[in-house]
Amino acid sequence: MAVSDMISDPEGYFRNFIPERDDLLKTLEKEAEAEAIPIVGPVVGELLSLMAGVSGARRILELGAATGYSAIYLARGAAPVGGAVVSLENDPAMVRRARQNAEKAGLSDRIDIREGDARENMAAMDAASFDLVFMDIDKEFYLPALPHCRRLLRPGGLMIVDNVGFADAVDFNKALWESDNWRVVNLLTLLPGHSPERDGLTFAVKASR
Repeated sequence: MAVSDMISDPEGYFRNFIPERDDLLKTLEKEAEAEAIPIVGPVVGELLSLMAGVSGARRILELGAATGYSAIYLARGAAPVGGAVVSLENDPAMVRRARQNAEKAGLSDRIDIREGDARENMAAMDAASFDLVFMDIDKEFYLPALPHCRRLLRPGGLMIVDNVGFADAVDFNKALWESDNWRVVNLLTLLPGHSPERDGLTFAVKASR
């Protein structure tokens, strides 16, 4: 059997496949670069939108709104089924910006930006009330937030976790991998436009039992 050669410059090659964005998302990317605001970038953004769509998520919980960049992608992905996003953000300035950007995107009725500590907000929510959770807060809070994510996701619900290549996520990664409550896939990959571009993503489905 013939063996096909790998692409000689895979990183350069795959940079040719960065998804197109509208002017609002491009503006948010420029702002993020200028102000050192970490965002998921267009590749992960499009992935989030696709996952929201294919999973048929009607209720999405986002931990960490920043300027609303990823919430816009999630809400657009969930639009065919009338889905909505609840996004938790602790920084009041970012809350204001995220709400403004949701309005600019025409998604104010689909994106609910809530100010305050993510764990405190989550503790007040009903169990099994979300179909998808996207976690993108400070990495040291990933592990403390994990029990809340499990409680709030419906059985069979999907959790996507950003930045699992960070040292502060090591304990979280271990706990999630060793838990019987989740089916887990960890990916280390090139993510153009992401902060940083070489990082890990985790996909975990809550066990039905």
